[in-house]
Amino acid sequence: VPPTTPICVVPSSAMTGTVVELSCKEAEGSPPSEYQWYKNGVALLEKTGTGSARTANITYTMNKNSGTLIFNTVSKNDTGEYFCVASNGIGLPQKCSMKRMQV
Repeated sequence: VPPTTPICVVPSSAMTGTVVELSCKEAEGSPPSEYQWYKNGVALLEKTGTGSARTANITYTMNKNSGTLIFNTVSKNDTGEYFCVASNGIGLPQKCSMKRMQV
C-alpha cells in the first residue's frame, strides 16, 4: 500500500539552546514508510551517535523509521523551512506541507 500524505509537526518557534523535536507520521503505508526530512529543500543527512556528527557540525538526530528529527541544542542556524517525505517503495513518495521554524 503506498503511503498517504504524512502529518508533520514542526514548532513555529523555538528558544536557542533548547531540545526541539519535529515529527512526521503516516499510517496507511505497508510496508511501513521511511521518512526523510528536508530543510530549505535540501535533504538532511542521517547522523546517529556523536563522533562523526560533531565534526560535521550537525546538531540533530534524524530517525528515518520513526520520522523524528531531534535537535539537542537548537541554534539560530536551524531556522528554516522544514518538510518531510514518506516513502516505502510502493507508489509515489508523499510529502507534507512545508512549515517554517524560527529559532
